[in-house]
Amino acid sequence: MNILVTGGAGFIGANFVYYELGKHPDDNIICLDKLTYAGNPENLKEAAKNPKFTFVKADICDRDAIYSLFEKYSFDIVVNFAAESHVDRSIENPDVFLQTNVMGTQVLLDASRKYGVKRFHQVSTDEVYGDLPIDRPDLFFTETTPLNASSPYSASKASADLLVKAYHRTYGLPVTISRCSNNYGPYQFPEKLIPLMIVNARAGKKLPVYGQGINVRDWLYVEDHCKAIDLIIRNGVVGETYNIGGHNEMRNIDIVKLICKELGVGEELITYVTDRKGHDLRYAIDPEKISKALGWLPETMFAEGIKKTIRWYLDNSEWCERILNGEYVKGYEKYLM
Repeated sequence: MNILVTGGAGFIGANFVYYELGKHPDDNIICLDKLTYAGNPENLKEAAKNPKFTFVKADICDRDAIYSLFEKYSFDIVVNFAAESHVDRSIENPDVFLQTNVMGTQVLLDASRKYGVKRFHQVSTDEVYGDLPIDRPDLFFTETTPLNASSPYSASKASADLLVKAYHRTYGLPVTISRCSNNYGPYQFPEKLIPLMIVNARAGKKLPVYGQGINVRDWLYVEDHCKAIDLIIRNGVVGETYNIGGHNEMRNIDIVKLICKELGVGEELITYVTDRKGHDLRYAIDPEKISKALGWLPETMFAEGIKKTIRWYLDNSEWCERILNGEYVKGYEKYLM
């Protein structure tokens, strides 16, 4: 099969590219990425050695480029990871989130209709559900939880989800949607909590924590997420949405303290900063549907996953340094072209 992975130079997209190349060596993986600040071509330098991998630099909002790509490769499956995804950036500049996450998704949907894609999969987020109270650990997000976005980012992802659903109902486009909890693991851009804390702690820098750090997230190791998406695109029911959760709920402050302990640095580096506007309190996903329907369960518990993640960042310090000094945006041709 020919599989298009959009946003494949980003954190989750790159991990998915490697998973697919390893799990399904006969499939062709065509990776599309605009290479914005979070799209790192170095993430794919090992994939570029595989003859089944092709990289294309393009914007999902560029209709002409997307249509040409679909005509050239006759994609069987499209997996859409391409998105602006950082909440803080969406608060500062909502426009780019609406353009990429909504209008870009529409271009991909139109191309999928026009060129007869057999499955369009939208990678979404649990943030479309809003949040849950901290004092109600019995409550979880399910696929029937109403959408209640809190930020411009989550609102743009909810809008894209509704558009995907509409294309299925109106045009009969074969779609699936997955909504995941917070991912962590290799290749994550160090603006997100876990890699930021690892990089800063290792350098002896301050560890900024919003508010009192009591916000709770459900953490999912990225490889477990990739396995779930692979199951959905190959065995999931057309038109269905699947929640992917890690059953690893942790307070932000507890994660930061754990990273300090693992790295042997003092908690005096922790600095409490003004809380994020509209900061969601708690996320927690019930993955019962995907578990029963497709046999998926998270395999990596947080205690194991965080150690693997810390080790990866320590072993890839040069990757981190190139991210921090901006060198990764230069000369991507040597990796991918």
